Amino acid sequence: MVTGRVMALDVGKVRVGVALTDPLGYTAQPLLTLWRKSRGEDLRSLLRLIRKYEVVEIVVGNPLHMSGDVSSWAAKVQEFAEELRQRSGLPTTLWDERLSSVAAHEILDEAGHQRRNRKHVIDQVAAVVILRGWMEAKVEATARAALEQEGLK
Repeated sequence: MVTGRVMALDVGKVRVGVALTDPLGYTAQPLLTLWRKSRGEDLRSLLRLIRKYEVVEIVVGNPLHMSGDVSSWAAKVQEFAEELRQRSGLPTTLWDERLSSVAAHEILDEAGHQRRNRKHVIDQVAAVVILRGWMEAKVEATARAALEQEGLK
């Protein structure tokens, strides 16, 4: 596991959902919704959060088409992620976010959250879904590597 917090972002045109792991990297929880102002101000706000929460890695949802092709929005998100990587100096991973918003709505439905009040939290929950997917993939890769190592002994 990573020691230090990992930040996940669900970057939209109007809002950015932000989620964080705990310092040991075991859990993912929503942090906040950043209402977008300008690219520069959005990046400055995220850099402040990165410093405040001692983030060591960033995961950015990559909004691909269902076919896997890069959408025009995905290209803009990828540019944003690269600029954040350069300015923060942190490892930054693009993570396939297809269906993360659908999963976020299902989570909120199950929690009994009213649909009309979701715009303040939906992006945070989508960021948690992205972060959990990334975390699960890391655990699976570690387990696979351990099994392969055992096979070599």
